[in-house]
Amino acid sequence: MSSVALSPDQAEAWDAVAAALHDTGIDIDSHDIIGPPSEVQRTLAVIGKAGSGKTLLLAQLTRGLKEAGAEIISADWEGKPRKDRRTLAVLAPTNKAASVLRNRGVPATTIHRILYTPVYDPEYEKIAEWLIGQGDRPEQTEAVTDIQLDRAKASYGQNASIPAALAAAGLRGSDFISGWKRREDPLDIGFIDESSMLDERQLKDLQEIFPTLILFGDPAQLPPVQGVGGMAFEKLPPQRRFVLNRIHRQEADNPILDLAHALADPALEFDAFDRMIEDAARKDSRVVYASRVESELMARSPVLVWRNATRIRLIHAFRNVYNAPADSLLPGEPLICDGIELPQQHRKKRLDLEARGLIKGAQVIYLGPGKRPGFSRLHVMGAEDPRLGASSIVKIEQVGEEEPFIPYAAKMGATFLHGAAVTIHKSQGSQWDTVQVFAPDILAAARAGRNEAGQPLWKRLAYVAITRAERELRWVTRYALSRPAAPLSVTDLDIAPAPFALTAEESN
Repeated sequence: MSSVALSPDQAEAWDAVAAALHDTGIDIDSHDIIGPPSEVQRTLAVIGKAGSGKTLLLAQLTRGLKEAGAEIISADWEGKPRKDRRTLAVLAPTNKAASVLRNRGVPATTIHRILYTPVYDPEYEKIAEWLIGQGDRPEQTEAVTDIQLDRAKASYGQNASIPAALAAAGLRGSDFISGWKRREDPLDIGFIDESSMLDERQLKDLQEIFPTLILFGDPAQLPPVQGVGGMAFEKLPPQRRFVLNRIHRQEADNPILDLAHALADPALEFDAFDRMIEDAARKDSRVVYASRVESELMARSPVLVWRNATRIRLIHAFRNVYNAPADSLLPGEPLICDGIELPQQHRKKRLDLEARGLIKGAQVIYLGPGKRPGFSRLHVMGAEDPRLGASSIVKIEQVGEEEPFIPYAAKMGATFLHGAAVTIHKSQGSQWDTVQVFAPDILAAARAGRNEAGQPLWKRLAYVAITRAERELRWVTRYALSRPAAPLSVTDLDIAPAPFALTAEESN
């Protein structure tokens, strides 16, 4: 059992997961590997609303498996398979969601990064094996000197990260990763956070890799936009779903969570909820009943809206107050990756970009033009190695016009929409310190009278938007923007002097 005091519903979920792990040959309570892994596929779900303790339970289970001898597989480095090892991967659908877990001490990475594994250059693979204690110190070569090896060793001793250690030695990902391939060897155990975002195809892909799969999700969120039939864990039989109930520990007396959970009242109407937020703002500084959008926050924390027309208008208002030119981007402007447009013969380039964090929905900051025409220097928010250069197609949509304006474009590459405002659907899986919710859009959803998965749509929208806030919720009641006090900047981002990592595309 976990060393942290668990609530009764958490303890029940712990016991169910422990029983499933016991069948895979791991006794998490006695911290022992007790037998060979099972190949029988089992999927369980631990579900609950915000503040119910899902992340605490996930973290404690991860710690227990590590203490039992399970090897954590992440985007950092994966050693050679061994017959006697047991493996665990903690995954999230997006880089932002994975970074939320990493900030809480859980070694998480993205689902995509586990589905596709890197092919390492043999010379640099020897360095990684030496750093983790599975090989001898490599000999000095023209490519890597003894001084660089010492730097890599010192860095690894401080942060236990292979990419960071190789970066400290002056190497880039394109130096030691020669390509990417679909994972061939299965792993043992997968923990999937934010599993409300999973669609059926992703779940099947994960079940092919992990005989034991534990889904952690929030049933009150919005179902996947492209999904059919609701959330993946809703299709599991009741005996394999374990519900955590709110609320305990540090989440108690949190006004943001109080507001989110108030939405469960079937009699609650929008006007009453709006007054509830106004009352909360009078009592607690963590809730702000705001008459305007703060433009400076939009650069890193998008305004959350329901309607695309609102999103586009707010984006243009943001660019206007910063005097952004119509035909180019300013360094510091936020973008959202909308996919990668590359033909099949450039599959390696696509995998390289996706593995570096440029997956659909990734939040990115534009840093300036790249070294080659059509390329941009980018900072991928939440990625472990956030800076890269990539060919880019940036689309700025226009209200009432079908075709977007494209101020900056390569012939092919990663495509981006502006990210100063995003729809609440696309915000799922992300969290920001401060979140601005555009209340007139929630009111429009309430007046539309639509339902989503058996609940009023406006309540699901409000719940998802509110629970994106880690510290402060700003409930914006009017279409008005503040004027920024300073020009856009990138000094708030990773200011370490590490060089930009080129993708395979730009380094060719």
